[in-house]
Amino acid sequence: MERGGPLSVEEMHPCKPMMKTIFAVLGLLIFLVPARADGEELPKTWMTLRGRELYSDSLSRLPERTFDKARGFASGFKGWRFNAGPEGGKGGRWEQSDNAFHGVESPGANHPATASYGIEFQDAIIQVDIRLNEVPAEGRKYRSIFVKATDEKDYVCGLFLSQTGLNLVPYSAERINPASNQRDKDPQVSVAHSLNLNEWYTVLLELKGGEAHGSVAGKTVNLAAPLFAAPKCSVMLGVGTDASFRNLRIWEALPNPDWKSQK
Repeated sequence: MERGGPLSVEEMHPCKPMMKTIFAVLGLLIFLVPARADGEELPKTWMTLRGRELYSDSLSRLPERTFDKARGFASGFKGWRFNAGPEGGKGGRWEQSDNAFHGVESPGANHPATASYGIEFQDAIIQVDIRLNEVPAEGRKYRSIFVKATDEKDYVCGLFLSQTGLNLVPYSAERINPASNQRDKDPQVSVAHSLNLNEWYTVLLELKGGEAHGSVAGKTVNLAAPLFAAPKCSVMLGVGTDASFRNLRIWEALPNPDWKSQK
């Protein structure tokens, strides 16, 4: 049947409707695939969703240190603070080894090796790969790592990992520990797990409002506490005995609409 006038787009391109359907399906699939970084899928978050990336460092090279004057240990500086000297001391020593940021607790110090990154944030997802290294204890009591968040004065939250347990620790808004002159710990939430020495694992600490969520190797812990909602000023990495870190990333944490049903 003949018809006057110009041909429609569908008549000129008979596959056009099918192409529209294919593109729509592809768009849906792209939306459903988890976010990727460096060719690998990012680990699942639980309580929150990843928003704007705030910081990223593979830690394959020793980070450049800042010489900003800190207020105590928790705030007043931007960038990295750690001891890179061979002697270590109370804060241990940090070096680049095996393409990772390597922390060593000083034998006899009875204090973890610590490194802090000064960054202001509110709600965030902190992700880092960790490895507990198999080395002689040399009198050091614990093989562990921690990831802590601070406000302008002190710790607000800590996620602790050992070979056998995952612990989420809140800090008190009222009590001070007389031995350390820092905020005392409130009751923690713990779950048993098994981590192998010399093996890499990805750790997630999610902070949103007054709630925190930690996860590693399929194990999770969750807790609410008043100080979790404080504006944050730094992220601290800590090592008991000997451990390594790589691929530290920090994102703004957005609400996960499915969290209440998954909780």
